[in-house]
Amino acid sequence: MREHLNDEFVKLANKHGYRSRAAYKLMELDDKDKLIRPGITVVDLGAAPGSWSQVVVERLKEKGRVIALDMLEMQDLRGVEFIQGDFTEDTVLATLETSLNGQPIDLVISDMAPNMSGIDLVDQMRSNHLGELALEFALKWLQPGGNFVVKMFIGEGFDDAVKNMRQHFDKVATRKPKASRDRSSEVYLLGLKRKA
Repeated sequence: MREHLNDEFVKLANKHGYRSRAAYKLMELDDKDKLIRPGITVVDLGAAPGSWSQVVVERLKEKGRVIALDMLEMQDLRGVEFIQGDFTEDTVLATLETSLNGQPIDLVISDMAPNMSGIDLVDQMRSNHLGELALEFALKWLQPGGNFVVKMFIGEGFDDAVKNMRQHFDKVATRKPKASRDRSSEVYLLGLKRKA
């Protein structure tokens, strides 16, 4: 708890009105890779409490569309359409796809993580599964040239995920933003420019 309260990104989030320190992860990724631009459609998977959606809305400058999804409740956020439900369930995925109304997406961002059991291999497998589902969704809905960001954990299956993404994107990059804790094996995989 003390570490959390003394964390520079927690302090920054509190000061600037972001819902969590995770906002700074997306900001750093976007500053480096230019993911968010006005006029695009963005889907935010694993959105609660909403800090990534906050960053997206700010950077869209009221031009574009944001759809956020999480199994947890999320307080309303101006400019964000929120769907509450478990992304792994077909009915929830169908609701999300219906809301897209056939329109392709420019950017899919996924900060989804499983409920941690404390058993490394189990947590790794669950995390990989969520990453695979997010990629499946992205490949179905991203338009050519669109981008994909997914949280992954270094470990079993990580190299396979990178290899798989390389088939579908012009460039695949691994990033560890400064706001990610050093002791965490969390990284973000970026699929840049979806191949036609």
